[in-house]
Order: sequence, then structure tokens, then C-alpha cells
Amino acid sequence: MSFGVTEILIIFFIILILFGAKRIPDLAKSLGSSIKSFKKGIQDQEEEDKEQSENK
Repeated sequence: MSFGVTEILIIFFIILILFGAKRIPDLAKSLGSSIKSFKKGIQDQEEEDKEQSENK
């Protein structure tokens, strides 16, 4: 199941109506920082696991 250009434009238009043009950049910024934080947490956990396995 893939989305075509028309479907993506319709979804974007609905999001624009629901949230308004002023809030979309704030939402995108928040989403980006959340993803960055999540990736950092995963990386930190992997480093911790690696250190623990080396100490055994």
C-alpha cells in the first residue's frame, strides 16, 4: 500500500485545516527534537549494554 501524490496532498491539506499554518512549524520542530532525543537514548543504551558485556 503506497500513497500517491494526490493522497499526500489531501492529508497535508487536512492537517493544515486542523492545526493551522502557524502551528505546523512548531509541531515539526517538536517532532524533530523528539526523534533526536529518542535516537540519543537508544545510542546511550547500546553503549551501556556494550560496557556491561565487556565487564563480565
